[in-house]
Amino acid sequence: MSDSQVEGAASTSGLGSRKRRWTELLAGRVKRQMCGPGTEQKLQESAVHLLRRHLNLNDLLLEVEGAPRKTLCLNQLIDPEACTNLSSSLIGSALRDQASRLGVPVAVLSSRLVASSITQICVSDGESSHRVLLSAEQRKKLSSLLEVAQYLLAHSMFSRFSLCQELWEVQGSLLLEVVWQLHIQNVVSFQELLESHADTQATVAWLFRNLCLLCEEMEASPYNDIARAMLSDLVQMFVLRGFQKNSDLRRNVEPEQMGQLAFVVLQRMLIFALEALAAGMQDGSPQHKVVKCWFGVFCGHTYDRMISTDSPKRFFSHTLTQVLTHKPVLRVSDAVQMQKEWSFAKTHPLLTGLYRRLFTMLSPEELVGHLQEVLETHEVNWQHVLSCVSTLVICLPEAQQLVKDWVARLLARAFENCDLDSMVTAFLVVRQAALEGPSVFPSYADWFQASFGSSRGSHCCSKKTLVFLFKFLSDLVPFEAPRYMQAHILHPPLVPSKYRSLLTDYVTLAKTRLADLKVSLENMGLYEDLSSARDVTEPHSQAHQDVEKAIAVFEHTGRIPSAVMEASIFRRPYYTAHFLPALLTPRVLPKTPDPRAALIESLRRADKIPPSLYSAYCQACSTAEEKKPESAAPGMKVEAVRAEGPLGPLAAALRELRAAMTDPTQYDVVAARVAVVSERLGAALGRAEEDGSSGGSQIQLSVLTPGLEQQEQEVADLLLTCFCQNLIVASSFASPDRQGPWASRLVTAMCGRRLLPVVLTRLCQLLRHQGPSLSASHVLGLAALVVHLAESRSVLPEVHVGLPAPAEGLSVAEFFSSLLTFRTSETSLFCLKFCTAVISYSLCKYSSLSRDTLCTCLSPALVKKFQFIILRLFPEARDPLGPEDTADPPWRPLCQPSADWQQAALCLWKQRTFQELLKEKEFHLTYRDWLRLELEIQPEVDCLSDTERWDFQQWAIHEYFLPRPSAAGGCDGDLQVACTVLVDVLIDFCQSSRSYNYSENSDLVLSGCPGNRDIFSRLQEMAAGLEQGPGAPRSCSPPQGHFLFGVFRRRLQALASGWDVAARLQRQRELLVYKWILLGLPPSIVVGRPQAGQPAAPDCTEFFHLVNSELGLLSACSQSGDPSLTADLVLTACQTECPLVLTSALLWWPRLEPELRSRWRRCLQAPLPQELQRLWEAQRFGRSCLLPDTASPAPGPAWLSAAALYFEIQRDGKDSVKSQLERLGCQGEELLVFLFFFSLMGLLSSHLTPHGRPRQAVDTPKALDICAEILGCLEKRRVSWLVLFQLTETGGGLGHVLLRLAPDQYVRLLPFAFYSLLSYFDEDALTREDAFLHVAVDMYLKLIRLFVAGETSALATVASRSRERRGQGDPVGLITEARRLLLRSIPRCPKESFSNVAELLATSADFDPDVRAALLSRRQAGPDADLYREPRLF
Repeated sequence: MSDSQVEGAASTSGLGSRKRRWTELLAGRVKRQMCGPGTEQKLQESAVHLLRRHLNLNDLLLEVEGAPRKTLCLNQLIDPEACTNLSSSLIGSALRDQASRLGVPVAVLSSRLVASSITQICVSDGESSHRVLLSAEQRKKLSSLLEVAQYLLAHSMFSRFSLCQELWEVQGSLLLEVVWQLHIQNVVSFQELLESHADTQATVAWLFRNLCLLCEEMEASPYNDIARAMLSDLVQMFVLRGFQKNSDLRRNVEPEQMGQLAFVVLQRMLIFALEALAAGMQDGSPQHKVVKCWFGVFCGHTYDRMISTDSPKRFFSHTLTQVLTHKPVLRVSDAVQMQKEWSFAKTHPLLTGLYRRLFTMLSPEELVGHLQEVLETHEVNWQHVLSCVSTLVICLPEAQQLVKDWVARLLARAFENCDLDSMVTAFLVVRQAALEGPSVFPSYADWFQASFGSSRGSHCCSKKTLVFLFKFLSDLVPFEAPRYMQAHILHPPLVPSKYRSLLTDYVTLAKTRLADLKVSLENMGLYEDLSSARDVTEPHSQAHQDVEKAIAVFEHTGRIPSAVMEASIFRRPYYTAHFLPALLTPRVLPKTPDPRAALIESLRRADKIPPSLYSAYCQACSTAEEKKPESAAPGMKVEAVRAEGPLGPLAAALRELRAAMTDPTQYDVVAARVAVVSERLGAALGRAEEDGSSGGSQIQLSVLTPGLEQQEQEVADLLLTCFCQNLIVASSFASPDRQGPWASRLVTAMCGRRLLPVVLTRLCQLLRHQGPSLSASHVLGLAALVVHLAESRSVLPEVHVGLPAPAEGLSVAEFFSSLLTFRTSETSLFCLKFCTAVISYSLCKYSSLSRDTLCTCLSPALVKKFQFIILRLFPEARDPLGPEDTADPPWRPLCQPSADWQQAALCLWKQRTFQELLKEKEFHLTYRDWLRLELEIQPEVDCLSDTERWDFQQWAIHEYFLPRPSAAGGCDGDLQVACTVLVDVLIDFCQSSRSYNYSENSDLVLSGCPGNRDIFSRLQEMAAGLEQGPGAPRSCSPPQGHFLFGVFRRRLQALASGWDVAARLQRQRELLVYKWILLGLPPSIVVGRPQAGQPAAPDCTEFFHLVNSELGLLSACSQSGDPSLTADLVLTACQTECPLVLTSALLWWPRLEPELRSRWRRCLQAPLPQELQRLWEAQRFGRSCLLPDTASPAPGPAWLSAAALYFEIQRDGKDSVKSQLERLGCQGEELLVFLFFFSLMGLLSSHLTPHGRPRQAVDTPKALDICAEILGCLEKRRVSWLVLFQLTETGGGLGHVLLRLAPDQYVRLLPFAFYSLLSYFDEDALTREDAFLHVAVDMYLKLIRLFVAGETSALATVASRSRERRGQGDPVGLITEARRLLLRSIPRCPKESFSNVAELLATSADFDPDVRAALLSRRQAGPDADLYREPRLF
């Protein structure tokens, strides 16, 4: 009360100007009151009430202390500097005295004093209505006041309840921090204060307002730590009181009111946040600050002190339920239409952040179960539910399989009970999860096909389930995106035939809807991904992507892709209107045709490009060539401008990822950032990233000329650069095993179907073609990237790299290893760096994993390359290792600017963990592995000198691999095993495309083989060691035959069987290498080692077998005591066992004879052996037959002279040899039969090798003329020639020799040659021969079989180029003519001709029915049938 008030009161009482004390006033009033029961208690309550309303505590303290203590006032209690000389005990004593005088409890007086002081503190800055935090000055004053309050409380001079009542009276001025300070200083707890207010709604409103202000102030406040502590304590208290079980409540201490209040406050804050999100608040707005801060309270560390209770878990579960069910206004149809906008990347980051925090308290199983429970028991907000599903599969990999299982259960329940709700949920969940890409969930098309594309699907149970399925799909049609309908149409459910109408009706409906949306199935791309839920790509945009894919397939296979051929027939509108214009985009044509030009030419030859369109394309390309200089500069400018647009958001997303990766524990944050990067990547590549599973397809790249579009390369470079920079930054403060999941998550984002080929192509460019020029940071970053890509190899597709490459696909790990070559010194050093980085990173990253797991993370091929290069470059590494180094792998030293790569490689080599790893079998560098790698070296650009290379190869073979056991990759000390493996590897290398050095000249099979010269020299040395060593056998040959022929025989047996073009070419290449190896090794390998003493025929069995079955070689003479006799014996054996050697010698005799005579004369001073002389005589005979003079006599055997004559006819090139043939005497009849056989072989050769060498084949018309003239000569002399088409090995007849003179393919094609001469047959003469019908029918049957097997395809190609001979080269036309011949001849053949036809008919059930009927009819006819035939007079 003020002084004036006191004076007024005194004058009114009639006591003059004398001031009376309160005790006197009260005493006088007591005297005037009548005493009665309860009067004293009532009076005391009235006094207390009066004090609360009108007491001026400042005047009271002045009055208490009197004049000497006038410095003691209320302000001094809250002023730290003014009350330094005052003790709490002094203040307490004064309050006790005054309370005694007033007759009121000291606790009430103290509480009123503290409450008034608090009010003064809160309003001292004049801004309390918009703040919750104290200033520094206010905080100091409050601290002094609370010290006094704590003293009073400790001495029972303070009432918490009274303080609460006083504070609620001034709640408008009360700051939240004051309440928190009272709580933490144990003056008044939160619960006491909140429960003391009778109006719960007002309490909730006050708390809500202050919590919002606190969240809004949090970020900008200089006292951020205090604000966070306040919020944390409040939330903990609310969660603990609002979400504890009833059984745990101590009702007498913790009443239910507090639990309800806490629950309501938390609920109101969540609703406010969700509504603010739905309203579309702006970043930086007050609402945004509040929501961001409030969602932050769901971090797990907020509840660390509550771990022993279940309250946080119940709170998180309840919050998730509230989010999923908040304002369920969206219908299912809305969700079907809009769910593509609810993917993880498109959902508000605050909401996805809330989901991630809620997930931390629940296991994946609990989360999926909770989702299922909410969907079954509540009306839900589909936007929140589906965005929650996206976050779940993105941030919790363990949940991905759980979601799949949940969907499977939903489908089973849906079809079991025809439950539409379960069906809707399953489809929405699958589509939502599939939106997040193949790294987290299968594509929708794959899932739909797997679920409904087989008889195992639940929909196949009955007609009822089928009707249910198609009714559901039909109901979706008006709302769903075209991509889903296309997937349903192109991958339809499996439906029994009797219910096919259900599928047909749906397809009709879906196609109608697609037509309404102006989306055509016919305009879909050839390789378009049906799994993506993105908007439909324009046909012209898809066409460019189809062209790129088609070119890649064509480059790999050499054939027009089947998808292109099918489109040209069945999807003609898209093919002509979109695909061809995209393929025929005018450009400057390269001098050497590239794959695009080759594909265009192939399509043109196949009549798949309209001539007018092709002409326009050629004209446009010519125009582009003329305008090339003017158009170059503007193109670069346009590309630069275009690159600026979509790369900006991607770069920003990558920067956000770099910021998030600094905290390895924030897995969910990294996952969220990576999801945003994935979405931005799709936009940067020009279309949304497909969610199709990358594991279901193959990636086709060109290793020699890897190419990317500018936009693709810019995206790849930005991504790879960011990865490398992130790795260097992360490695600067943490080892790879402590860097968290950022790298693996980012690599997962690269594995989409659209992006992965781009990344692999760019890596191919960098590692294979630019490796030596990469900086150290790039090497380290790309090495880590390769490790993480290899880690995911089980879910990634195979990589087909075209030529040069193996026929089969490569895993991602094998692909990267194949990019590292040792051809030059620069590439070898780069390989050393890259392998060191990859292995060091792997050992550091997976140091905590088991040995088996570590082995699966490392590429064996790359580890072997590291062993190879370090043993090759560092002689000290070849010495036995001392005690292994136990230090960590040298990853951190490699990250230093001055890293010594060679020292790091040696350090890694000596490291104990790495050496233990090399003991695993899969990491053994075997002798075979070493040979393959050494063969890649190009000696002229090797980092080793010739001497160093020889030393290394000698050490590797004889000191390292030869003595090692085979289990460790060695040769068990067996030199023959070492030679065998070397030959095997050498052939493999020469067969591989790498051996050609990328040359188009197939003659350079080995001259372009880098490094093969030195390795072949080692083979020669080792073979000589086997021949001349102390253990070399002295017999003609080893009992089991020479090892070399064993290698040849084994490899030939392993080759693909069949006679298609590919198999034949592969076999020819193989044999070409065999010949080269044989010519480079000692002759004793071919004919064995002779014995000293009596000359004998060398053992040529193995060689003859090889030549008879595969080769055409002239054998080398052996070294013996009588070379002439040895040569005669060998060549005599060749006449019966290997005649092909002699015909080969005759073919090359003009070039062979001078060298042979010169060498024989120089070495032996003797004339040629008799059998070589016979070859000379045969060649002279053949030449003389073409001269006008009398021909010289033909030497025997007749087939040898016939071969010589045929080769001379080929060399001479005359158009006709009829006159020369007529000059042959009677002895020439047998010779003519053999000559006809050779001419038939020449005819077939002209068909199979139309562009062959001049000495090997003539053109087809001339070859046919020669055959016809020889045939005419035989018929004129009435010499039977049908025996040539009935050759067998048995009986020692013509077949024994002739079948060894012709390849098997030519023998099988004899039916083609037979009917090619049809127009030259004398049918009347032939039908009189008993053997003719059997031969003609047999040849006809075999010709049909050849056609069905496709072996006449090469012949058809030749025939298509020349139609000069009435279609005789065309297999179809030939079969037609043969059939006519048979139908004409069958009635004219004698009855004896049908004796052997029954066997042919029995083995040909599918024979031509007309010919078969004619044969059966003629065979069953009576004896009189021959009366109508013309008589056989001659």
